[in-house]
Amino acid sequence: MKTLRTFFLFFSLLISAITVPSCDSSTNILPAINIFTDADDVKLGDQVVDQINHDPANYPLYTGTNADAITSYISSTVVGEVLKSSDIQKKSIYNYQTKIHLIKDDKTMNAFALPGGPVYIYTGLLKYLLNESALAGVLGHEIAHAERRHASTRMSQEMGLNALLSVILGENPSQLAQIAAQLFTGLTLLQNSRANEDEADLYSFKYLTDSKYYSGSVKFFFEQMRDDGLVSSKSDKIALFLSTHPDPIDRIASTDTRLTTAGKPVISYNSTGSGINLYINEYQTNIVSKLP
Repeated sequence: MKTLRTFFLFFSLLISAITVPSCDSSTNILPAINIFTDADDVKLGDQVVDQINHDPANYPLYTGTNADAITSYISSTVVGEVLKSSDIQKKSIYNYQTKIHLIKDDKTMNAFALPGGPVYIYTGLLKYLLNESALAGVLGHEIAHAERRHASTRMSQEMGLNALLSVILGENPSQLAQIAAQLFTGLTLLQNSRANEDEADLYSFKYLTDSKYYSGSVKFFFEQMRDDGLVSSKSDKIALFLSTHPDPIDRIASTDTRLTTAGKPVISYNSTGSGINLYINEYQTNIVSKLP
């Protein structure tokens, strides 16, 4: 099996090298190549989760009185609704609903996904958002990063081929742990390319189209930041977000274009009126009111 997998890798690289020019001059591995399996992604994500669990100084997990109630609601109601989409194909492998974690940090408005499905949400983001649809948009985006395997694809580009082969061939059993440690340091896996972020926005849009939530909800966070004058701010709350994500204004425009193209109404995070249900009361009752 390992021999076949190695042959397949070299065959894929050879065909790609012949037919497609490299998109990244800093590496000999094409962006489309990902030598990790879904099972590798799960193992990698689990190892990073373990490292996060042992670093409360930087990642203070919220385990307070209402922590279970909040995560349960997010997992069952919000993530459960997003997972109705037929475009999410790895839901039985990555088990997204069992991998929602909260970080108690009101100064940070962010969320991030690990390979294999774990998603971390900062309390600062939960307190900032105004409705459940906005959270669904964010979670759809993070699930898309895992589903589209952006982190492990990026690792396949950036790491040396010999190191990657040692993972495949089992010549260095600790290699996967070393990769996880490198990702964990500064959470470098957050630094998705502009193309990755745009693709995650696109798939969030697709996922929510099959849900009760507004299809363009992924843009609500950006619109709220824009209206609050935070888009170019270097405040502690969004410094991390702005350092790891493309321009929010561009992402609003892209989502509005997708809505228009799909023949859907273009509304905002604070829209009201007949037929508009952003699940504001549900969000305040089941999430915000239970936060410390």
